[in-house]
Amino acid sequence: MADAERIIRIKTVLARTGLSRSTLYRKIAEGTFPRQVPISVNGAGWHESAVNRWIADPAGYRAEYADRAS
Repeated sequence: MADAERIIRIKTVLARTGLSRSTLYRKIAEGTFPRQVPISVNGAGWHESAVNRWIADPAGYRAEYADRAS
């Protein structure tokens, strides 16, 4: 279970990226930030590895890359 993908919530994503909530959701809609994954009926989060890839290269990140990596 050490390889389990960690899911992080929005407060953590915002703190790590420095983005505002509205900018984050705009980038998701544009395909330039990883999409959320559902974790419950009313909750969602992000794969930590996808957020880390975005942090490493924000200008080069495209949603298509994330789809191929999964």
